[in-house]
Formats: sequence, structure tokens, C-alpha cells
Amino acid sequence: MKKIVLALSVSVLLYAEIINGVALTVEGEPITLLEIKQEMRTMNTDAKRATDMLIRQKLEALEIEKRDISVSTSDVYEDIKKTAAANNMNVSQFYDAVREANGINSTELKEKIKEKLLSQKLYAAIAYSSVAQPSQNDIEEYYALHKEEFKHPSSFEVTIYNAKERSRLEQKIANPMLYAPDVVTNDQTLPYTRIAPELASLLEATEVGSFSQVVPDGQGGFFSFYLRKKEQAQEADIQSVQDEIVNAIMAQKREQVLGDYFARLRHNADIRTLRDVE
Repeated sequence: MKKIVLALSVSVLLYAEIINGVALTVEGEPITLLEIKQEMRTMNTDAKRATDMLIRQKLEALEIEKRDISVSTSDVYEDIKKTAAANNMNVSQFYDAVREANGINSTELKEKIKEKLLSQKLYAAIAYSSVAQPSQNDIEEYYALHKEEFKHPSSFEVTIYNAKERSRLEQKIANPMLYAPDVVTNDQTLPYTRIAPELASLLEATEVGSFSQVVPDGQGGFFSFYLRKKEQAQEADIQSVQDEIVNAIMAQKREQVLGDYFARLRHNADIRTLRDVE
């Protein structure tokens, strides 16, 4: 019996060693098979793409360390406060909403925010000083090629469903005929130009005749929008969307600069493949 238990233990250890084995190194920093498989699941992608993403992350981390870029605790908290305020919540409500929606606790959220801010500082150091503002000709050319992107509904006709308990709201959504006096409804017409961009994006992504996803209401409850109708807008004139166009062009330019920069880093980096990932 002891021999069998010992054999099983050895097998489990060997299996764990294979799964957690190092697949490649980037400047001596390891990327394991397990990390690649987790990235494949998280990003719903293949092994090559997952490996490329992890190599880029390693290169970014090394560059952040090299440039001595840091983010303070107060920087993280300020970002969280700003995001919470944009969603009409205080920080505590925002933590609860993130945990409810994504299963991430406040410590994990702070770590993710820190990673985001470090990357933003790195990107700023690399790209922002290298990217020139677009000319008026650039703006007009972009607008001519992407007019469809700047068409938005002029308004949304909705019925707002609001409840203190998420489960009760979800029951009502699943069965609109359910008698639920604790779920309050309110018909409204929401002009596109007078609602928050996050709400506009939520409603644009919702099909007419269906409910939006459930979101916190900022007061400890939850709501969902039943979209009855979208009023289509006329084509936006270039003056009204000029800031959006400039932002889009700058984002493209920055991404090109960053892509080229990290492509050069990867070309010159010491990357050693130790195991193939199936």
C-alpha cells in the first residue's frame, strides 16, 4: 500500500513539474507553461498569441524597472475614486460592484489598477513626446474615411427597472410578467448628448426589445434598461466630433510608435525557448 501511495505521489509531482515548467525566458525572466495556458483561457486565444502577449508583458515590466517608473498608493486610490465617481458611486460601493461583477476583491483591484497606471506612465514616456498633433488635413481625411463611426442615436426610449436586490431584478428580467412590487419601473427618453458616455455605450450595445446588463445604481441597488426604441441621428458634422477624431488619430499614432518600440526590444532581447506549447 505504501508503495502505491509513493508511486502516486511521485506521479503527481512529476505532472505538476511539467505543467509548471518554464516554456521560455525573456532576459532570464521565466514564462511558464501554466502561465501560457492561463492566458489562452483568459484571452480565448491560441498558444502563439498568448505567448506573444506574455513576452510583451515581460518586456514592459523590464522597461518599467529600467526607467525606474513607479506608482504610489495615493495614485492608485485617486484613480479608483475617479472611476467610482464616474459611475456615481463612492469607493466602497465601487469595490462591492467590482466584486459582484468580476469576483475581484479590493486588494486584487488595486494591483490591477497599479499595473494599468505603470503601463500608462511607460507608454507616455515612450510615445507621447514622439507623436505630433494631427493637421487639419489629417482630421478631414480621417473623418471622410470613418463617417460611420461618428453616427450615434439621437436618443433612447427606455424603461428603467430598479431594485435593491440584484437577484430580484434578475428574476423580473427573466420573467417580465412576474409580480414584483419591489422592482420599480420608469419610462424615460434619454438624449444621447445628455447622458454619460458609459451609459451611452451600454445602450448602444443593447438590442431594441431587450434588457441591458444589470449595473449598480450608485445607491446600493441595481438597475437595467429595457430598450424600446433608438432614434437615429443625422450624420455628425466634422466640427462636433473633431475632438473625437483627434483622440482617435493620436491613439493610432501612439500604438504605432509603441508597436515599433517593443518590436525592436523583442528583436534585441535574449529570448530562449525551452519547451514548445501545443
